[in-house]
Order: sequence, then structure tokens, then C-alpha cells
Amino acid sequence: MSFAASIALQGAVYQHLRADPALNDMVGDAIFDAMPVEAPAGVFVSLGPEDVVDAGDMTAAGSRHDFVVSVLSGAGQGGGFAAVKAAAAAVAEALDQAPLTLSKGRLTALWFLRAKARRVENGAARRVDLTFRARIDLG
Repeated sequence: MSFAASIALQGAVYQHLRADPALNDMVGDAIFDAMPVEAPAGVFVSLGPEDVVDAGDMTAAGSRHDFVVSVLSGAGQGGGFAAVKAAAAAVAEALDQAPLTLSKGRLTALWFLRAKARRVENGAARRVDLTFRARIDLG
């Protein structure tokens, strides 16, 4: 098992989302690889937690990465889920089976697993957490 491809995957996902025109129309440059200290106004995207397990076989090392991309409404956004869900759908479309090029390892598969939409901050804000799975060969 290797955690070595984790940073390569994070960088590729971040760059891919920043370059996606549909997502850019919705959130602009409000795509973060770490949660901002203070939530920006409007809807924004943040890369989140990641679970990595061994996925190597007899021929090569490999890893399976389950990672979360969160779409959130910012400070004072108010309103319902519509804008957050629309941006979450754009994230899902951008990443589902995206042909990412990694700086370490080779992405062999990337797919959407699940999403969870909920109210946060005592119901004042909205959040959608999208979970994706990536399979990376390191051989």
C-alpha cells in the first residue's frame, strides 16, 4: 500500500475543478484545497477528507482513494439548496471518470460514489459532500 499518490491526486483534482467552465460559471475561483478560515460569500467548493487503502496486486503497487469534495453556501448566503446542489452537480459531472494526469502514479479509474446534502450552522447554511473513488496504479 502506498499513500504516495495522495498529493498527486489532490493536485490533479484541484486543477481539474478550477479549469472546469461550468463550475467556474457558478463559483468563480472559490475552489479551495483547504477550508478557508472564514467562509466566503456565495457558494464555494473545498476539497475534504480522504481515505486510502491498499489496492496493489501481484504485478504492481496501487491504492484506492475515497475522497470528499464539499460544496457549501458561504457566510450570509441564506436561501435553499438550489445553488449548492447545482454546483455539486457540476463537480460530479466534472470529476466522474475524468481523465486526470497525476504527477505520481497512473489513474486507472475515477467515479462518483455518493452525496449527502444537509443544513449546517444551525440551519443557516447548506452543504453537499460528494464522495468519489479513485484507483491508482503505482507500478
